[in-house]
Amino acid sequence: MDMNTIEAVVRTTDPADWRDGDAWLAGGTVLFSYGSTAFGPEPLRRLLDLGSAGWQPVTVTADGIELAATCTVAELYALPERLAAEDSGAANWPGLDLIRPCCDSFVASFKVWNMSTVGGNLCTSLPAGPMISLCAGLDGTATVLGPGGSRRELPVAELITGDGQNALAPGELLRSVSLPASALSSRAAFRRLSLSNLGRSGVLLIGRLDAGDRFTLTVTAATKRPVQLRFDSLPEVPELAAELEATIPESLYHDDIHGLPAWRRDMTHRLALEIRAELGIPAGEPATVSGDFWPPQKTQQTKRGA
Repeated sequence: MDMNTIEAVVRTTDPADWRDGDAWLAGGTVLFSYGSTAFGPEPLRRLLDLGSAGWQPVTVTADGIELAATCTVAELYALPERLAAEDSGAANWPGLDLIRPCCDSFVASFKVWNMSTVGGNLCTSLPAGPMISLCAGLDGTATVLGPGGSRRELPVAELITGDGQNALAPGELLRSVSLPASALSSRAAFRRLSLSNLGRSGVLLIGRLDAGDRFTLTVTAATKRPVQLRFDSLPEVPELAAELEATIPESLYHDDIHGLPAWRRDMTHRLALEIRAELGIPAGEPATVSGDFWPPQKTQQTKRGA
């Protein structure tokens, strides 16, 4: 889409350069799709271009993985294969298995993959944002830069506050997301449902079980913001169901053309039980299809007004 209100493009990474009518530009796939008036009542006047920031897309250390906000989906998708080729010790982190399913959840062309960024997906803050799912599911911490040289950190699960809403103040810039080795080294399970084979995520859950048997469940796409449940050990089915019911009120389930709230709630409970069942199988043993655990491909929902 042409953005005919833009008067200037400024190459900068300094939040001090930001003023009313500006927008940070990374990949720009959403920005150029929706136009210059889609993100506020006033049209955009300037784009602050991060294209020449020169930030290392991915940094891997023994402490975990740091993703620059400008890291593209394509660069992230290539990471597991790259680490395997380098024979890196990090290649054995089970959490890496979440990267490609989350990238695939974009259901986008290679052109979008090579332009869309991790930071852009987080800052757009749509419930179905798959980078939100990945980074929240792995206990990611966002580093945010502000005017005057300020710097703060907050969990990705708290960065996203609602449908298209986040905790960034005007002018603040998402610099990076850090994924800790403690989360990456946990066993992980992924579940996603959409109402069509190539549709936007209606429900996306990530479960983790660490070496101490502590269980973390992250609910995204079904809800307007990420929701995390934590247990000291793998919960029994009634306990998990009760905690989901208590933690996620009906008003928090998202409602749009990609899924009714009641359907999203039912599928959240269903997929949570599947994840619990999968992670309850001892490591190294094959998963069996029985009871509450089976990998669904697609489900139906009642039509609106029916």
